[in-house]
Amino acid sequence: MTVESAVRSALGGVIDPELRRPITELGMVESVSVDDGAVVVHVLLTIAGCPLRDTISRDVEAAVTGLPGVDSVHVALGVMTQEQRDALKERLRGAGDRRGIPFNEPGSLTRVLAVASGKGGVGKSSVTVNLAAAMAAQGLRVGIVDADVYGFSIPALMGINQAPTRVDEMILPPVAHGVKAISIGMFVTGNQPVAWRGPMLHRALEQFLQDVYFGDLDVLFLDLPPGTGDIAISVSQLLPGAELLIVTTPQAAAADVAERAGSMAVQTGQKVAGVIENMSWLELPGGERMEVFGSGGGAELARRLTSTVGYDVELLGSIALEPALREGGDAGEPVVLHPGSPAADELTRIASMLARRPRGLNERLLTVSPKQR
Repeated sequence: MTVESAVRSALGGVIDPELRRPITELGMVESVSVDDGAVVVHVLLTIAGCPLRDTISRDVEAAVTGLPGVDSVHVALGVMTQEQRDALKERLRGAGDRRGIPFNEPGSLTRVLAVASGKGGVGKSSVTVNLAAAMAAQGLRVGIVDADVYGFSIPALMGINQAPTRVDEMILPPVAHGVKAISIGMFVTGNQPVAWRGPMLHRALEQFLQDVYFGDLDVLFLDLPPGTGDIAISVSQLLPGAELLIVTTPQAAAADVAERAGSMAVQTGQKVAGVIENMSWLELPGGERMEVFGSGGGAELARRLTSTVGYDVELLGSIALEPALREGGDAGEPVVLHPGSPAADELTRIASMLARRPRGLNERLLTVSPKQR
């Protein structure tokens, strides 16, 4: 194998940090030249202001340095032409007009989980982030759409400070902890409020689902705003196959309100994937459990929803109220990434349970053809 061949082979292991595919597959390696041990790799960025240009340069240099016959490595960065960007978009999305919602296509195997609650303050977004991070740590390809436009919190909980990259009309979502995420909070300045009416909310969600390139996901989470308002209705229209995960606290009043969010599935034709009880107890220094918000709300909610929707709705788990969960959210470091605490272990267990549930191939188009003899 020549030095150039070895270099090109090594570049096949360099993954674009946004598209999560090898740069060789994306047409980003323009050329490789070798002159007496000095290697120059010309890499084409999708846009001139690519925020991860330094990361790509470091990864290319690290992949090539140390190969036999390589004495020095220089990475020269260029920018794709419009024709090259068009070819990239076609490679990613396929030929033809693909501006629809990919998760609704007949061949899609992505499981869409819309995390809902009847009221705010039950920790719905924290549950979403930790389930997503736990699944990604288990090797699944996971994405999050922050559909809580007024009360967006996913960027802070994930520790994302990077703005999405735009390649023409296609948006590349930032990646944190192995999870691709998009939020309106990535497009506003500072802590600026979003004051939009219903039609604008619907259009924003539609654009996230159409224009953001998530790639082939195993699971897509939607962090819904509390209640049964505009966004919940839009999700049922834009993603009719989405399943609802209902988050509540043990408090009876919270469970009563959460029942409305779950019962909405009867009207929209969606399925309730289960109930998660958050803030179930506080473990005291002596090992005793203090039930700060009462007990039994999650189990009672699951029982009521089972009666309402006509099939078994399971209480998937009960998550402890503990400082580590809050501290992880403040630091942008989901608690599931540091197992050992009751909340981290329970969230990881719930994520594993959801990940094991088959997505099914019923009514899916399978690309198979008879073998030619």
